[in-house]
Amino acid sequence: MAIKILKDKCKGCSLCVKACPFDALRMEDRKAVVDEGKCTNCNACVSKCNFGAIEEAPKAEAVDLSAYKHIWVFAEQRDGKLMSVALELIGEGYRLAREISDDTQVCAVLVGDGIDNLADECFAYGADKVYLIQDPLLKNYTTDGYTKVITDAIHEYKPEIVLYGATHIGRDLAPRIAARCNTGLTADCTRLDVKVSSYIEFAKKNTTLDTSTLDPNDPSTGIKQTRPAFGGNLMATIICPKTRPQMSTVRPGVMSKREKVEGAKGEIVNVKPAITAADIRVEIVDIVKHAKEMVSLTDADIICSGGRGLGDASGFELIKKFADKVGGVVGSSRACVDAGWIDHSHQVGQTGTTVKPKIYFACGISGAIQHLAGMQTSDIIVAINKDPEAPIFEVADYGIVGDLYKVIPQIMEEWDKAEDLYEAAEKAN
Repeated sequence: MAIKILKDKCKGCSLCVKACPFDALRMEDRKAVVDEGKCTNCNACVSKCNFGAIEEAPKAEAVDLSAYKHIWVFAEQRDGKLMSVALELIGEGYRLAREISDDTQVCAVLVGDGIDNLADECFAYGADKVYLIQDPLLKNYTTDGYTKVITDAIHEYKPEIVLYGATHIGRDLAPRIAARCNTGLTADCTRLDVKVSSYIEFAKKNTTLDTSTLDPNDPSTGIKQTRPAFGGNLMATIICPKTRPQMSTVRPGVMSKREKVEGAKGEIVNVKPAITAADIRVEIVDIVKHAKEMVSLTDADIICSGGRGLGDASGFELIKKFADKVGGVVGSSRACVDAGWIDHSHQVGQTGTTVKPKIYFACGISGAIQHLAGMQTSDIIVAINKDPEAPIFEVADYGIVGDLYKVIPQIMEEWDKAEDLYEAAEKAN
């Protein structure tokens, strides 16, 4: 709720309009008018009004931060199979939980129907507890259904941190849950840090934040959520100091999975969802999967990516042959996608897919910061470019300065020789 202008007291002096840093006030018929969509309740205008014509918006009721405990991970599943990003986030949640305290748990939240078997996989990758929310109405993802049951569970169990994968489903679901929980959400995080109480000091150093309601002795934990901003030219660290739970979406491929521990067990909590068909406003008539070949960049061990240096769309024929030869998949820079040379599903980078393969071949890619943000955590980066000053060489483990149309065939030839030697050695043994 925004501030309120008391029309009978307003004298039309316009001092409040000049004082508003968000352009949320204007003059109409010699009276101040507030734009509720822009007003942030900073109250800068209140002190400037000499006639008591501005009424402050009622302050939100303070949240008992200490009532919220543990870390939840939305363990996204499709057709009874856990998404890779869910396992990555369980591993990240495990790391954060151990940093917070010994009694902090990482909990996987499974939503669907007939998915009991997925709990063991969550335990194997680090979950201490699994919340199972099952109902025939939840068999297929719907925005209304999943939002309602997860929001209800959050209100009942009060997790302190909730993590989602930045998938199509995660990006649709997370903001709706955050709105219903009256809390914040940081999208597309690349790093998460947790330190007990330190976020309060961080907030106090930022003069634009209202810290009047923060208690330095509060035992609750703040999470520092880091994400690229301004096209990847800087990294922003965001905090949520006054509401709970703290929510983040994290891109697939950014975090690392824990080593799988076969036979690991934990606690299973069966949550009976209060949901009816009337709660879901969309009826799923049919599910049609795209007929074209799907590219699984996030799961690939080897990626061969082409950039503007290919010259034209025909260059991807060579990249496809290269990928087939080394057992990899085809990737692309944004420039090639924008030029219509290849489908967006192949795009690697900040506005595409974040990847972390064992080997990443960057062929004819200059190395714009947006592209580097999506692949620089690869185990080994091999760059091929005619320009010795290309930024890609700054992150590459191996750099080859030369024409990719000459270099790639030579690599493929050497790859064949290496395979022949390996097969000969296998036969000899």
